[in-house]
Amino acid sequence: PCLGCEIEEVGHFDPVTFDPSLVKIVRQSTENLGFSHMDIVSGAGHDACWINRVAPTVMIMCPCVDGLSHNEAEKISPEWAAAGTDVLLHAVLEVAEVVS
Repeated sequence: PCLGCEIEEVGHFDPVTFDPSLVKIVRQSTENLGFSHMDIVSGAGHDACWINRVAPTVMIMCPCVDGLSHNEAEKISPEWAAAGTDVLLHAVLEVAEVVS
């Protein structure tokens, strides 16, 4: 016996390109702090995707334990949370220096 399936697309969001200068600042902050990083494309409808239409925006994502995210089993280690917070702080400070 064969198992078949039918796929019906009920929604679609095009990938969002975030502000290149902010992406560069986040990358530099990550590298300056000695953390690894990678660019990813997220299909989730994060608020930043909509704000990006009216203001420069970037996102910092931290890894989740066992790669599980967007569900009740999602967990982040304190170390990963601290690393993400450090990257955010350093990026904000860099933007403040560039703007002022």
